[in-house]
Parts: sequence; structure tokens; C-alpha cells
Amino acid sequence: MLWPILIALQAPPMVVVDEADTEVREAPPHGAIGMSTAFRISDAAPQPRTMEFRRRVLDVGAAVGEHPISHDEVYYVTSGRGVVISDGVEAELEPGMAAYLYEGAVVGIRQAGDEPLSIIIAYPVAAKPAN
Repeated sequence: MLWPILIALQAPPMVVVDEADTEVREAPPHGAIGMSTAFRISDAAPQPRTMEFRRRVLDVGAAVGEHPISHDEVYYVTSGRGVVISDGVEAELEPGMAAYLYEGAVVGIRQAGDEPLSIIIAYPVAAKPAN
């Protein structure tokens, strides 16, 4: 009978997060270019979890500096304009546009235009090393 196995695999209860509870004012990662507001939404979910879900608002002139990624990652623009870069190739992003970035690429994003750039960032949690 499979019931004991199915019960053991029951999912944890959902977590509902108000992003206002996760707000942090800080320089963006990977170079501290300008200032931003970070919303580390998935940090409110207890471990273990398998993904990160965050929002970052880059002030005018701010950027997440270029850095190598060890996982796939998505940048989704909710407001403002930006320029994303992956391995030296640039693309302009506007609200409703997303950039799917691949493991092994060197990536970054910078704010463009007159208003702050708001992006949602999603990627898997780094795997824990085996003991």
C-alpha cells in the first residue's frame, strides 16, 4: 500500500509574504553601482526551499554589475526601462519583458531612462554540497 509514502511527502504549508516586510535599502550587488531597494520575498519562506523570488528597484543610474551565474535566472521588468547584458550582448527591456539568462553566462542589468527600474528576479537556490 502506498499511503504511508504519500503522507510522508506532504508539502509544507504555504507562506504568504507582504513585500513591504522584506524591504531593504542598499547598493545593488556585484559592484555597488548606485542605490536600490531590495525585496527578498522568498527569504520569508522557511528552508528548505528550492527557489529564490525577489524584486529590486534600481534608482536612476544604478546597476547590478556583471557577474557569472551558476544557474538559470530570469529578470522580469515591472516598471521603468533597463538594459540587460549576457556575455557581452545587450538588450533593452521595458515593462512586461523578461530576459531568460543561462547558467555559465556573465550577466548584469542597468537602469535606463528617467525613472527607476523595477525587476523581479527568480532563480534556483544553490545546491548544498554533499557530505
